Amino acid sequence: MSKFTKILKDKYGIHPSEVMETQGGWAALAFEVSGGENHYFLKVYEKHRASTSKLTALIDQYSPILVWLETNTDLKGRIPVPLLTKDGHYKCEDDVNIYLLYPFIHGDTVGGSELSNQQVKEFAHMIATLHSYGEEIPVPTKVLVEQFDVPFLEQLESVLSKEEEKLPEELRELINTYKDNVVQSIKEIRILSTQLKSSTLDMVLCHTDLHHWNLMQSTSLVLIDWEGLKIAPVEADMMFLVDKPYFDEFFKIYKEVHKDYSINEQALRFYSIKRKLEDTWNLSSSCYLKNLIRIEKKRLLLI
Repeated sequence: MSKFTKILKDKYGIHPSEVMETQGGWAALAFEVSGGENHYFLKVYEKHRASTSKLTALIDQYSPILVWLETNTDLKGRIPVPLLTKDGHYKCEDDVNIYLLYPFIHGDTVGGSELSNQQVKEFAHMIATLHSYGEEIPVPTKVLVEQFDVPFLEQLESVLSKEEEKLPEELRELINTYKDNVVQSIKEIRILSTQLKSSTLDMVLCHTDLHHWNLMQSTSLVLIDWEGLKIAPVEADMMFLVDKPYFDEFFKIYKEVHKDYSINEQALRFYSIKRKLEDTWNLSSSCYLKNLIRIEKKRLLLI
């Protein structure tokens, strides 16, 4: 842990007594930091992961929005805001990792548990509040505006078109099982992308990753992991909720704030397909990268 201790001292002026690994997500490592009377949560994105560049590219753009939401809306105390370094930056990095530091949230991740009635009410009010704001907020948002692009499609198609013997076994089995469905989904999402680019949907602040592993129960419900924050149609969030057993209750509370809202099925379909294709691409690229690394290691051993 000496490397993390040095980062905390040099970049944040924190002299930790303990840095202990804790439960994180698939995208980053997580550590609980004890420093005097204070506790912190250190999020560590490893640069060698294929997902890291995407997840960290917009930290400096979305973090000021979180600060504004925390300061000016009813989301105060319900979203984690990264602490600034001594130099006034939201993140820091070294050759291996990118780091974000937060105040520690004392609580438990909802994860695989069902939401209680009270949690559903809190959740609905949180998302209704979030969706009350868009480009009009006094923080730059232009780079976060949805363009309905799906940038990984060509890479995914490239993997699908490769000869079977060039693919790792686990990826070959996956592709053979689902290839027809994936190809059809790619065709459909290209059509939807074109249609939505010429549409006039209302755009609001959206989290874009509303699953239960991003919810924590502390003194109140807290929504974490804001890397995907966008100015987008409401459906970018609703796609995670429409199939939940509590959706009717959620939507009733949501509509108390957004009385005129109705779900746009075209946008909902776009985000649903995009999520499935993105998960497929992340799995495919991970398998393919591991295979390339194995091949390169073998090559080096033969030199």
